Amino acid sequence: MERYLVVLIVVIAMVMIPCSSSASLVTFIFGDSLTEVGNNNYLQLSLAKSNYPHYGVDFNGGKATGRFTNGRTIGDIISDKLGISSPPPYLSLSPTDDAILKGVNYASGGAGILNETGLYFIERLSFDDQIKNFEATKQSMKTKIGDEAANKLCNEAVYFIGIGSNDYVNNFLQPFLEDGQQYTHDEFLGLLISTLGEQLTRLHQVGARKMVFHGLGPLGCIPSQRAKSSRGQCLGQVNLWVQQFNSKVKKLIATLNAHLPSSQLIFADTYQAVLDLIENPSAYGFKVSNTSCCNVDTKLGGLCLPNSKLCSNRSDYVFWDAFHPSDAANVVLAEHFFSTIISKSPSPAPQPSH
Repeated sequence: MERYLVVLIVVIAMVMIPCSSSASLVTFIFGDSLTEVGNNNYLQLSLAKSNYPHYGVDFNGGKATGRFTNGRTIGDIISDKLGISSPPPYLSLSPTDDAILKGVNYASGGAGILNETGLYFIERLSFDDQIKNFEATKQSMKTKIGDEAANKLCNEAVYFIGIGSNDYVNNFLQPFLEDGQQYTHDEFLGLLISTLGEQLTRLHQVGARKMVFHGLGPLGCIPSQRAKSSRGQCLGQVNLWVQQFNSKVKKLIATLNAHLPSSQLIFADTYQAVLDLIENPSAYGFKVSNTSCCNVDTKLGGLCLPNSKLCSNRSDYVFWDAFHPSDAANVVLAEHFFSTIISKSPSPAPQPSH
């Protein structure tokens, strides 16, 4: 069967699982603050934390959990749509915890494809760190259920990966960091793509087969970047760079699918959908998309601090703080992401080389 039909069937199976059997679906989540659920809470020196008010004000229980929004992440919402529990943070689990067999979230605020990204946060789990943690999880699985069962579980699990935003926002776009001075954008993009290729290959070697990579949104339109414009507009150059990144990742994934045995990688491109949400918020039931609900100081990091003032109606705002969508916006984005991976029909590719 041609590769694109295999991939499409896999994705449809992911989302069409009956409720009675959905508990068997295992998901592993890798990424940054857009999908973190509390790993950084366990990093004592990390400056990339959201475990204080007003984060979590609209989450179940109304308390901060380490999610960088007022409620749920996109990962939480997708897990709910799949009929499974949102995977817990890796650092909250012990190696002997049975929960590792049901899915784990490795995402970390400030994380990037490059290890130097987010350096000034002191502690965060880079994508390399997250992969190492997954490798440790795999070893723990083997101890618990044996090599064959652990390999089967990892081969059949679904891996959601969303990373790269910080490589721009908290690296290349920061004038005081070395990468932005050392590289042209073409050179920096080349470094990102080559590094990402090695990382996705490592995940494949550990057993990942069904991987969904979430492309970057229009970073030039998030509040922290708009603040750099004298008129509060989107930064066109940043958005152009993001589109170039997405294009390169899409080509990388096609190449990996052609060469990694049994690989079923999918690129979920939601750039235009996010841009439309920002440019036409009223079409989605929002009123404000050029600033955040939480009155933040972009010069002091752009996070929603305990003494910050909140907007009167949180569901009117696309953004919660200077970087992250609100719970209401995450619902819209998760719906589009979900429909994207269902409807996506990748181009035919050669059978993997052996």
